[in-house]
Amino acid sequence: MMEQTVTIEIRGKELSFKTGKMARQADGSVVAQYGDTVVLATAVSSKTPREGIDFFPLTIDYLEKTYAAGKIPGGFFKREGRPTEKEVLTSRLIDRPCRPLFPKGYSCETQGIVNVLSYGEENIADILGIITMSAALHISDIPFNGPVGAVRIGRVMGSFVINPDQREIEECDMNLVVAGTEDAVAMVEGSAQEMSEADLLEAIDIAHAEIKKLCRLQNEFREKAGREKRTFAVPATDEELKVRVNELALGKIKAAITVPDKMRRQAALDEILKEIIGQINTEEKDRSKEIASIFGDIEKNLVRNMILNDNIRADGRKPDQIRQINSEVSILPRTHGSALFIRGETQCLAVVTLGTTDDEQRIDSLEGETSKSFMLHYNFPPFSVGEVKPLRSPGRREIGHGILAERSLKAVMPSKTDFPYTVRIVSDILESNGSSSMATVCGGTLALMDAGVPIKAPVAGIAMGLIKEGDRVVVLTDILGLEDHLGDMDFKVTGTEGGICAFQMDTKIGGISRPIMEQALEQARQGRVFILGKINETLTAPRKELASHAPRIYTMQIKQDKIREVIGTGGKVIRGIIEQTGVKINIEDSGMINIAASDGEAAQKAIDIINGIIAEAEIGRIYHGKVKRIMDFGAFVEILPGTEGLVHISQLADQRVAKVTDVVSEGDEIDVKVIEIDKMGKIRLSRKEAMKETGS
Repeated sequence: MMEQTVTIEIRGKELSFKTGKMARQADGSVVAQYGDTVVLATAVSSKTPREGIDFFPLTIDYLEKTYAAGKIPGGFFKREGRPTEKEVLTSRLIDRPCRPLFPKGYSCETQGIVNVLSYGEENIADILGIITMSAALHISDIPFNGPVGAVRIGRVMGSFVINPDQREIEECDMNLVVAGTEDAVAMVEGSAQEMSEADLLEAIDIAHAEIKKLCRLQNEFREKAGREKRTFAVPATDEELKVRVNELALGKIKAAITVPDKMRRQAALDEILKEIIGQINTEEKDRSKEIASIFGDIEKNLVRNMILNDNIRADGRKPDQIRQINSEVSILPRTHGSALFIRGETQCLAVVTLGTTDDEQRIDSLEGETSKSFMLHYNFPPFSVGEVKPLRSPGRREIGHGILAERSLKAVMPSKTDFPYTVRIVSDILESNGSSSMATVCGGTLALMDAGVPIKAPVAGIAMGLIKEGDRVVVLTDILGLEDHLGDMDFKVTGTEGGICAFQMDTKIGGISRPIMEQALEQARQGRVFILGKINETLTAPRKELASHAPRIYTMQIKQDKIREVIGTGGKVIRGIIEQTGVKINIEDSGMINIAASDGEAAQKAIDIINGIIAEAEIGRIYHGKVKRIMDFGAFVEILPGTEGLVHISQLADQRVAKVTDVVSEGDEIDVKVIEIDKMGKIRLSRKEAMKETGS
């Protein structure tokens, strides 16, 4: 196959798609380049369906090799290991808009891999990952109802910027990734500094206009290089079996889905399914999986129709109603801040720990070495949903939910100057029935305030859902796990009373219209304000004092040219201060010093020592110094650590002095007065003047 290329210009740079040269044995293979950033996306799908599954076995992986940025991995093995947090999050970012566009019932193992081959300063590798994977699927023979386009949109000084680069992103008060088809928006993810709903909608509209261009480019690419799609037919359902299951199950399922309690409802449904399988199965033929599939469809249709026709949800709530909320703080005696947040049958235990600069997370990525002083880690143990599973390291779900909550709370965290602590929040989900990531935001807010972290404002989060059948649409506030599973959208919005801090939207129907999004955002705003009122009932503001077990960090600013004196040769001076006082000391290049101590007395001792080191001689001031050297013409006296001055022989006493050693010896401690500091910084001292003033 000859190499085929299509191009488009974005912000003055060419974006190109190429195929036919690399990875030609994959079902679909595309190399995309924008500036110095190059990615390779490949898609392969098995030719035979995977038997006995009721889900689509799709795997998407985004891989960053350090060679892409001209680097060699750190560590002993010198090769890439387990995926980084960024790789995991970007893999999810690519998966989410593509997955709904595969045909229902398609069960062939499908794998997409995005390799970053060259990493430039364009800050676009993740965005290229989405559109290049879509292009690889689109030109392949794999059934895919794409294409998908994606852009990042930021806002700098009130102006929206498409695909901001690394320099611009630091100045943005909004960072949003939008993906979708030519017809609708399918995914939204990002953060902002208390943004209004109207501004968010405007940003999405601008982004979608760019997405349409990228979709048209991929359609042009398919015309040039596309393969004929393989034949796929949705597996036929046995109509006789469907009728039989309906006859046996419909009335019982209708009664079971209205049980408010999640575990009791699920137990009732499981018992009905078991009973029907027992009635239909024979010794000759086991039809359990077919029955379970039909049973699931009946349950889904009943739940959705109950919402669409009667405006009643499985737990009896109306579409815009929020579940009962309870919360408490300071529930753990030795932690720095703790909160238990309960919304319906979802429970979050949030715990805050305060640390020093030494506790910051160091990150070595393609962008370079960075550090994080605020972290949120989300855990979802199996007991939270009444299951038994082996405990593993955090998966994509845990990492994704954690970063969403982290972005939400980062927007209100104080600056390092105002609060020089490293802050870690751990969210343990103790019980789950939907919106556990949003409960993490609420619990995290309370735990931060309980710890005395001076956040700018409380943050609350709420998850919105959607049931859509043709023109009939119901937007759901504070969705249950059941509604997430059987619904058409999961739209999470977090923010303060002043505006939105973070958002994440996924759909199962290929995209949603602007009016639906507008309605969802307004319901989310009303829900957020209601929850913030509940948070305020528990704790109105951050505590004035830190917990007794939390470290105390004291800050002081010194001149940059004094940093060397405080550190000393080979760190000798600073190590001596730490040994004397037992504190932790961190000195920044700016001259800011953070001193962490368990008690104020030790911190003050360290501060006094540092002040002594950096102190400068003042003309007219009397110092109690130590004679360091004797010369024929006078004595050199150390008046401050590392600072000496000369007492000329004429200034040693009122009377004439024949020899310096007649008056002082090395090691003597004497009072001296600074009488002059010349342009070179040399200090002239007088013992005679000091004796006059002190009367000694």
